[in-house]
Amino acid sequence: MATFTLPKNSTIGAGKTYKAEPGAKNVKAFKIYRFDPDTGENPRYDTFEIDLDKCGPMVLDALIKIKNEVDTTLTFRRSCREGICGSCSMNIDGMNTLACLKPIEDVKKDVRITPLPHMPVVKDLVPDLTHIYAQLRSIEPWLKSDTPPPPDEERRQSKEERAKLDGLWECILCFCCSTACPSYWWNGDRYLGPAVLLQAYRWIADSRDEYTGERLDNLEDPFRLYRCHTIMNCAATCPKGLNPAQAIGKIKQMIVERQG
Repeated sequence: MATFTLPKNSTIGAGKTYKAEPGAKNVKAFKIYRFDPDTGENPRYDTFEIDLDKCGPMVLDALIKIKNEVDTTLTFRRSCREGICGSCSMNIDGMNTLACLKPIEDVKKDVRITPLPHMPVVKDLVPDLTHIYAQLRSIEPWLKSDTPPPPDEERRQSKEERAKLDGLWECILCFCCSTACPSYWWNGDRYLGPAVLLQAYRWIADSRDEYTGERLDNLEDPFRLYRCHTIMNCAATCPKGLNPAQAIGKIKQMIVERQG
């Protein structure tokens, strides 16, 4: 009988607890994943009790308060605080989302925060995105055209052509979708995943791009494209309300149609 064991450093232990200030009445506990590979210690959950009467409404506000006032070693990414940059993507209360868009009041119990799942962790809530950015570069996410642009003006599109990009250009590359996709968990070394494939279709669908055939050739592979099994986790978790599975389906449809 086969026996499976997890690596020793995969066990998450209990960490420190930081109590709220005496007299605080509106207190919420934040259980935050902590991991520092330089120490050689296992990951742990530290608990921070925060007085919500002295904190902004979003989970990111609480994280900033914790870093500024309680534990300066807490590490996470953030930038715009407006749901535009995608930097503060993480798993909050079991769902991949953006900390700047997640209201604290939406979490009824303790707020459990971990890094995006199934990614190497640099430190605490910071995942290593080196591999997924290399996959993004592989689909060449920029306009490719042999026809020179008109002098002194932009490459033009009709309103109908421009409308085909709606639901695609809004992607902020937070990678909530790819890290929620079981197919990407098991085949991430070769499967491009929903975020990168949505970006690929964004350029395939662009009327100004002249490399549609080459782009489809690049994607027509049993693993790069066809590991998608329409599980739909990607659409369920996208903080921008996009549907990467639909974009992947359209790529598959285009490949079939050109073979007909």
